[in-house]
Amino acid sequence: MKNRTNRTIYLSIGLLLLTILIGILGFYFIEDYTIFEALFMTIITMSTVGYSEVHQLSNAGMVFTSIIIVFSFGLFAYVATSLTQSIFDGGLLYYFKNYRTTKRIRKMKNHTIICGFGRNGKQAAIELDDHNEQFVIIEKNPEVVEKIRDFKNFAYIQGDATNDVVLEEAKIFEAKALVTTMPADADNLFVVLSAREMESHPENNKTGNRITIISRASQDHSDKKLKLAGADNVIMPDKIGGKRMAKLVVQPDVVEFIDYLMLQSDKDVTIAEITCHNLANCFVDKSIRELNFKSISGAYIIGIKTSNNDYIVNPPAAFILSKSDKLFVLGTLSQIIELKEALFKGK
Repeated sequence: MKNRTNRTIYLSIGLLLLTILIGILGFYFIEDYTIFEALFMTIITMSTVGYSEVHQLSNAGMVFTSIIIVFSFGLFAYVATSLTQSIFDGGLLYYFKNYRTTKRIRKMKNHTIICGFGRNGKQAAIELDDHNEQFVIIEKNPEVVEKIRDFKNFAYIQGDATNDVVLEEAKIFEAKALVTTMPADADNLFVVLSAREMESHPENNKTGNRITIISRASQDHSDKKLKLAGADNVIMPDKIGGKRMAKLVVQPDVVEFIDYLMLQSDKDVTIAEITCHNLANCFVDKSIRELNFKSISGAYIIGIKTSNNDYIVNPPAAFILSKSDKLFVLGTLSQIIELKEALFKGK
């Protein structure tokens, strides 16, 4: 549908310009008009507005004018029929929606690229959309692309994610994360390798951005290969599903409680991570007790990830913060925003 609509529009524009060109050349050579006179005569002839001729036409000129009028009627009838059919078929709407989506993708920064819109890709897109995150989906299957169009806010590119040109179209050099959820581990591996290879060239990756890559794996041992290729995290849905089932048998309430915290909307209590890279100088090398986070916003610090990638659950009050730490905070959205403002602005 997309290609048919594009062809109709391009063909209509091409025929219109060709007719104008033929009209200009015809009046220029047959009637010895100037270029501007020939253009004016062509326009009034095609539009049939009824203005008088620039100069008296010869017999050859009248024949040529008649041909232009007949051809113009046929052209306008073709364009009207084609556009009407496109409107009723939804093709024209598809064209404009695709045009708006392309413009939207070009403006994206700090977004996430999702490769593949299967079960995992779809769920990842829904979660990102729920958290108001920018993302673009790359999917090559036309039937799956039709399903993506049912989601109003989903930006997408119809193409092969293993193609570097498609990744560049998705603005990989300005993205913050790449999620590969394609069913074949080989395809995911190829995309990971391509992304890491692309960002290693300064002439292309002018921002020097290092993208976070999260990949899906189906087969055993594929996770090791994906990590060697450059994936930061590898998710194995079958293994996670089995572990979750076992946890629901052993600790069902704990699992449901954690899900409740992780999947809440922004208006409810949730867990968020805060990077201390922009921590105000007045808070650096201070202990949690000295900062008294609870009184700042009401949010709780439930964990810390240190610069050595060590995790500290329920950190002690004597723990000293540094700009290389990452905080895991429990609270409402307003509490977390208030805490970030205090930490970064030194309130």
